This record gives sequence, C-alpha cells and structure tokens, in this order.
Amino acid sequence: MLKLKVLVAALALTVVGLPAAAEPTTPLSYPAGATGTRFTGLAFDTCTAPSIAQLTAWKTSPYKAIGIYIGGVNRTCAQPQLTPSWVSSVTQMGYRLIPIYMGYQAPCTFRPNAVKMTVPSATTQGASQARDAVLSARALNLFGGGAIYADMEHYAITDSACRTTVLRYLSAWTRQLHALGYLSGVYAHQNSGAIDLAAAYNSSSYARPDALWIARWDGNSSLSGWPTVPNTLWAIGQRGKQYRGDHNETYGGVTLNIDSDRFDAPAATVWYTYTVRTTIYSYSGPSTAYQIRSTIAANSGIRIVCQTFGPKLGTTTVWNRLADGTYVTDYYVRTPNKTGYSAPIPGCSLPYQTTVNNLTRRHGPGTAYAAYAGLLPIGSLAWITCQRVGTKVGTTAVWDRLSDGTWVTDYYVATPSKTTYSPPNRRC
Repeated sequence: MLKLKVLVAALALTVVGLPAAAEPTTPLSYPAGATGTRFTGLAFDTCTAPSIAQLTAWKTSPYKAIGIYIGGVNRTCAQPQLTPSWVSSVTQMGYRLIPIYMGYQAPCTFRPNAVKMTVPSATTQGASQARDAVLSARALNLFGGGAIYADMEHYAITDSACRTTVLRYLSAWTRQLHALGYLSGVYAHQNSGAIDLAAAYNSSSYARPDALWIARWDGNSSLSGWPTVPNTLWAIGQRGKQYRGDHNETYGGVTLNIDSDRFDAPAATVWYTYTVRTTIYSYSGPSTAYQIRSTIAANSGIRIVCQTFGPKLGTTTVWNRLADGTYVTDYYVRTPNKTGYSAPIPGCSLPYQTTVNNLTRRHGPGTAYAAYAGLLPIGSLAWITCQRVGTKVGTTAVWDRLSDGTWVTDYYVATPSKTTYSPPNRRC
C-alpha cells in the first residue's frame, strides 16, 4: 500500500495515549474538510476489490456499498484495483465504500497462520495499526469523518487474558483513529469480539468504538435482535451485519464470490469532482456573508465532500462543502440537481458519541422546546449538521442540530469543547 512520506512524518508526531478518564467516549478532532457518511442498505465484501467493469455490471444488484480491505499485517489478498482513481470511479457510480483494516489478531485467534498481537504490546500495536490504517485511507483519498473498521476474527472467548488483550488493542485503535479525525468501527464475530465489546460498552477502562459490524451467518439481515448485543448498544446508525458468508452471486453476467451484509452505519468519506460554470468565490461558510477564501476560475474542477443549506442563490439553497473546508453555492456548479442535493454527495454532518443515557431530542435549541419521542441511549452517534446558542446546560449554551432535524444540548455530546463551538461544525 502506498505510503505518503509527509503523512508518515505528521502521524509520527501524534500522541497515542489519552487519559483513562476520557473512556469510554473519546472526543473526535475532525480536520477542516471532514464530513460523516452514513450508509443504509445492503453491502457486500470480497477478498479482492472488484474491477470497474465488474462493478458496472453489478449496478443492477441490490448491493450499494462495498467492503474493501485497505491494509493490515493480516490482509491476504492482492488489491490491484485499490487506487485513488478506482475510488473516484466507483463512488461516482453511486457506491459507498466500507474500509476494512486487517491488523493484528487475538493471541487466541482461531484464524490459521495469523500474525497475532502480543500481550505486553497490545496498546502500542492497536495505536500503530490505526496510524497505518489512516495512511492507507488517505492514500486512497478516503477523508476524515469517515469510518475504518478493524477486522477482529473469531477467537476463544473463554481465555480471559486473551479477551483483555483484544480490548486493550481495540481501545487503542479507537483512541488513535479519533485523534486523527476518523470514526472507529470494529468487525467481530458475534460469539467473541461482539460479546466482549458489548460487555465493555460502558467500561471506564476502554474506549468505545463508534460502530459494530458483526459476523453471524444465519441468513437474517436484521440489525436488531442480535442474541449477544442488546439493541440499546450502538443504536443510532452504528450497526452492520454480515449475514451470509462466502457464496457466488451473478448480476449483469458477472459472477463474484462475496459475503453479504446489511448496514446502517458510518462508511468512507470521499470527494466528488465537478466543474464550475463561471468564475466564483469560495467562502469560509455557506453564505456570501462569510469571508471569501479563494477565487475559482470558470470550468475549474472542485472537490465536493458534502452538501448543506444556506441563503438562496438562483434556483437553489444548496451549498457545497469542499475538501479544504470552504463552501461554494451549488447554483454555479455542474451538479445534476439545481434545486436540492445531488446524489451520491452526502449531506454535511459530523458524528460524535453521546455521553449520557436517555438524552432528550428537542424541537429547538433549548430546554423550553418540546421533546421528541425517543431518547438517545448513551454512546449513540449524534450526527451534527450545525451548532447555535440556546439554553445553557452545564458549562455550555451550545446546542447541536442533528441530521434528523432535532436538537440536543452539546453538553452531553463528545465534541472537543464543553464551553463553545467545536470547529469544523458550522454555525446554524
């Protein structure tokens, strides 16, 4: 896998450890161009990423996301397709990507010939594997705000020392991904890793991953009713299930050997390239009232990571957030839709875990607003679209508008600040 020298140098300076008091929820520090990408639907994963031609034929399939193995000491298949141009082509076709990193395995793994983590070094190894996963992701133009899933294969759950080692490794994986601006996912067998992660969900000793993807080959794709993980854990856009193992399926005359999955969980964040129709400005926020950051010449390409709303220009209120964190009106961009969002570009949101159980969602930014039915369990992902001032709760008057249109106080969301706004979240 390609390594970028400048990124190696930058990541080498990252502080691995975070104070134990931060567990199980660790704050995320997102870079300027980050956005979360949530995928809901059927996905498949294969050992070797399919070619563009194969995926073109498979556009008739029900699968709209692809699990790709981006790296790791235990990755076994060659990946000749995994290049930035492949990522761009596949995502322009409408597919979402689910990055998988097959790092060190449990000391008591059932996987033959696996490279195993070591008991005294599990924390260091988890952090180093997370840094390498981010290098691999960035080399493919997979942006901050997206998720990377650690592949932890089935292991002997009766081995208590092994279980503790795995949790230390995955905790360090999560902390380091968060420090680098990525969401932490874990793929685990329902009868080993899933059980242990569920048992440690509220533990002050281990950082909690943002999403759980289980392997249970029972043919049932439901994301609830799992026998080893209560429905209240990883409850809001945080679950994937591999419900059928190795088998062949054929679409458009092309046969692939796949595992079948269902997701409602974070996926990779990418940029989408479009051109502008005339010379325009980019702004520090989604409005001409914000500071001008650059001039973009007519017919130039721009890299859009997500879309949001702002003041109306021409026929649209849509504004595009670019990979550098600036915004341009969609009216002058050659996207397909001139009144609303243009698929497959996602809406702008940044996910953070909630830190209290039964967090109330309200109709507006304050405790005087009516509450919605349905409380957020602890550890849920709050998908923040913007922030504004409202009723003070605890140490902050900041309220977060979520992607479903509801509001929660920022005091109980694991954003970096508990007194003011948390960039790069925009202000409402």
